[in-house]
Amino acid sequence: MTEPMLRPPPLDGVRVIDLTQIYAGPYTTFLMARAGAEIIKIEPPGGEHMRRAAGGSVLPYVMLNANKRSLTLDLKTAAGIAEVRRLVEDADVLVENFTPGVMDRLGLGWEDLRARNPRLIYACSSGYGTTGPYRDYPAMDLTVQAMSGILGVTGFPGQPPVKAGPAMCDFSAGIHLYAGVITALYERTRSGLGQMVEISMLESAYFTLTSNLGPLFREEGAADLGRTGNRHGGMTICPYNVYPTNDGFVAILCINDAHFFALTKALHLPDLAAVPRYATHKGRAPDMDALDARIGAATAAFSKAALFDLLMAHHVPAAPVRTLGEVIADPHLHARGALRWIDHPQHGRLVVAESPLRLNGCERPAYEPSAAIGADNASLLRPA
Repeated sequence: MTEPMLRPPPLDGVRVIDLTQIYAGPYTTFLMARAGAEIIKIEPPGGEHMRRAAGGSVLPYVMLNANKRSLTLDLKTAAGIAEVRRLVEDADVLVENFTPGVMDRLGLGWEDLRARNPRLIYACSSGYGTTGPYRDYPAMDLTVQAMSGILGVTGFPGQPPVKAGPAMCDFSAGIHLYAGVITALYERTRSGLGQMVEISMLESAYFTLTSNLGPLFREEGAADLGRTGNRHGGMTICPYNVYPTNDGFVAILCINDAHFFALTKALHLPDLAAVPRYATHKGRAPDMDALDARIGAATAAFSKAALFDLLMAHHVPAAPVRTLGEVIADPHLHARGALRWIDHPQHGRLVVAESPLRLNGCERPAYEPSAAIGADNASLLRPA
């Protein structure tokens, strides 16, 4: 049977003006670029912040800015502002993640730009949104983790709060902003009009706390459980923890009761399976400490690899706790093309990530490494 011909990339022909920096906004426009959009990334003459980040690591910038054209403009000058206005006239989307009010002060706010291009989708992301009492607070991933409650529920009981390791608030905002842009583009096919799309980091992070919020509204009485370590945020699922091996740790969770009985079989713990109240999560949860101790004593006899193989054979949800070095070499991610080695023209040999969005009926553009700063000035700037 002949394979159907792939359609063009879904955002082919969409032109995006990218005024974003660091993580949230650049991830939004990276997803659009890998879906076929033309991204014109506008940077100040010295380059976007991540090109100059402390520590000297180029990977964050390289990974988030593939398949984008690079244009340098000084937005502190009338000429730079005029160039942005000119580019917007033929654009479909503008994305920015400045502090609220900055674009208005530059004369590049939503009302200014919609007058020039009524079909423009104006997308903005900020820590707390364009309205409300927190509007002008400076926001980064750590501060939003603190304000959202994420930092307050991360770590172990009785210990100081610990931030989530990844920049989860930044990337959650970037994902939501992408969803908002695509939704607005779809709506434009019916109305013919653009609109402003706004994402708050604080609001987009809230849903990640769903398990932790549950105990606040239990029928038997509200409870703020705070930090629960590696256990379930609502403390209702057991077993659910990180257990020791003789060379590291393995995460194990039993989402349903069948998983629990499969775990006791795999670890040769028939006495636990025989306790009537352990047949349900509700019965197991009060004995969480004792169950974790028994399970941990059993897992400690295995290596990570051997325990993982055993649990997979018994269909118990589990995974070894891996280092980042192990992850970037992961054969599954490389086999699927989610990770790849590239020879970057400026930065050498690197592992970069592909967009997680897979549209199997459409072509995916060829991967183009992040451009040198100002590489597209000559082709994009209006002749003097």
